[in-house]
Amino acid sequence: MASDSSLLSQDQFLCSVCLDVFIDPVTIPCGHNFCKSCITQHWDNNEECWCPMCNKLFTNRPEVPVNTLFREMTVQYRESIRVKASSCPDQQCAKPGEVPCDVCTGTKIKAFKSCLVCLASYCETHLELHQKVTGLKRHPLVDPVENLEDRICKKHYQPLDLFCKTEQVCVCQFCNDSEHKLHPIVSLKEEYEGKKSQLDKKEAEVQQMIQQRQLKIQEIKQSVELSKEDADREIAHSVQVFTVLVSSIEGSQAELIEIIQEKQKKTETQAECFIEELEEEIRELKKKSAELEQLSHTEDHLHLLQSFSSLNTPPQTKDWTEVSVYHPSYVGTVRRAVEQLEKTVSKEREKLCEAELKRVQQYEVDVTLDPDTAHPELILSEDGKQVYCGDMVKKFPDKPERFSHCSIVFGKQNFSSGRFYFEVLVKENTEWDLGVARESVNRKGKITLSPKKGFWTIWLRRGNEYKALASPGVILALKEKLQKVGVFVDYEEGLVSFYDVEVGAHIYSFTGCTFTERLYPYFSPCNNDGGKNSAPLIISPVNKA
Repeated sequence: MASDSSLLSQDQFLCSVCLDVFIDPVTIPCGHNFCKSCITQHWDNNEECWCPMCNKLFTNRPEVPVNTLFREMTVQYRESIRVKASSCPDQQCAKPGEVPCDVCTGTKIKAFKSCLVCLASYCETHLELHQKVTGLKRHPLVDPVENLEDRICKKHYQPLDLFCKTEQVCVCQFCNDSEHKLHPIVSLKEEYEGKKSQLDKKEAEVQQMIQQRQLKIQEIKQSVELSKEDADREIAHSVQVFTVLVSSIEGSQAELIEIIQEKQKKTETQAECFIEELEEEIRELKKKSAELEQLSHTEDHLHLLQSFSSLNTPPQTKDWTEVSVYHPSYVGTVRRAVEQLEKTVSKEREKLCEAELKRVQQYEVDVTLDPDTAHPELILSEDGKQVYCGDMVKKFPDKPERFSHCSIVFGKQNFSSGRFYFEVLVKENTEWDLGVARESVNRKGKITLSPKKGFWTIWLRRGNEYKALASPGVILALKEKLQKVGVFVDYEEGLVSFYDVEVGAHIYSFTGCTFTERLYPYFSPCNNDGGKNSAPLIISPVNKA
C-alpha cells in the first residue's frame, strides 16, 4: 500500500513562506498550512494577523497547534528524499571548497544549482521542486555559489537583478525606483553580455601578452646561449693569444739566459787559459830557483864560474802587468730582450685590434645628420651624409634642439640600448670633433666636452694634435694622421670606443660609463679657418671585406 506522503503532490509539502519542506507544520483557520516558525514570525512582523496565501484577516491571533499527522507525513517525505539522494551514484558528498546543498540533513550532498530568489543551493534531488512547482520554475538558477546573501540588496532585501551604468553597481528594483531613478539601468543579463564580451577581448589580449612573454623567454634563453657561445669562443681565443705570449716570453727568457751564459763561459775559458799559462811559468821559475840555490851553496870555484852565465840568464816569461780577465757587460741585454718581446706583443695586439674592429663593424647603423640640430654656420648635404662649416651664419628657426653657439650637429638616429657603430671620413680636415652625446646636453651656450657634461668625444686640433676629451683629457700619440674614424658604443656595457679604420688600430675607449638617456651620434667640423678647414666630415659606409 502506498504511503500517505505518496498520495500528495510534491509541491504540497512546500511552505509558501520559506519555500522549503514543512518543519512543524500548522494549519490556520482558513485551512492553509505553514511552518510554525514561518507563520509566527510573519504575524510578529505585522500589526494584523492575515494569511500569506489568501490574505484573510483574523480579528484575534489564532492558536496554531502543530498538525501532528501532517508533520509525520513531511518527516516521511524528507526521509524519502534523503534515501533517494544517498542511493543516487551521480551525487557526491560536498568536499572542502565545494558548495553543499542547504536542504540536506546529515551528510551534505554537493550542490547542483543555486537559486537567486530562495538564496539557497540545492543538490539534484532537492532541486526537483524548482523543476516541477509552477511558482518555483520562474526562479533564476545559476551554478552553485557561496555567500548568496551578497546577491541581496542590503537596503531593500530584494534580489540584485539590475545594473546601474552610472555608478557601475548592481541594484534591485526598489533602488531603480528611488536613488537610481535617473540613472541608465539595464538587466544583469544585458550588462553581463557586455562585460563578458569585454572579458573575452581582455582574455585574448592577456593570452597575446602571455605568448609575447613566452616568445621573450625563448629570445632571452637564446640570447644567453649565444652569449655563452661568445664567451667560450672568447676564452678559447684568449687562451690561444696568451699561450703565444707566454711561449714568446719563455723563449725570450731562455734566449737571454743563453746569451748571458755564453758570455760567462767565454770569460771562464779565457781565465782558465791565463791560469794554465801562469802555472807553467811558476813551475819553470821554481826549477830555476832550485838550481840557483844549489849553485849558491857550492864551494867548487870552477863549477860556479862555468855555470854562472847560463843560470844568470833571465827566464822566458810573459809580462803579466797589463793582462786581466775580461768582464762581459750585460748593459742593455735585458732591455733589448724586452724590446724584442714588445715587438711580438705589438704584432699580437695589432692582430687583436683588427679582429676587434671586424667584430664591432657588425653593429653598423645607417646614420644621417639632423638639420634641426645643426648650428646655422653648418652646411649639410642633401643625403645627410656630409657636413662642413660655411663662411656665414644662415638664418634658421631657433628650435630648442638646435646648437646656437658651437658648430655641432647630431645624427637623426638615437639609441637607448644595445650596440651601434658608424664610420666618418676625416682625412682632409685639420680640426674636428667626433663621438656621441646624451639627449639633454646644453645646446644654447658655451659647451665643455667631457663625460660629466654628457659628451664622449675625441678631437683633432692644429692638424696633428689628437686628444680624448676625458676628465682630464688624454693626449693621443698616433703614428699616422687619421683618415677614417670608427665609433662604437655598447650602451649596457657603458663603453665608447674609437678606431683607426685604415690601419685597424684601437685609438681610445671611455669605459665604465653610465648611460641613462638616449645617445646621439655627435659631429663637429669646427670652424672654416679661412678655407683651411673647409673639407666636409663624411659619414661613410662600412667596408666589411
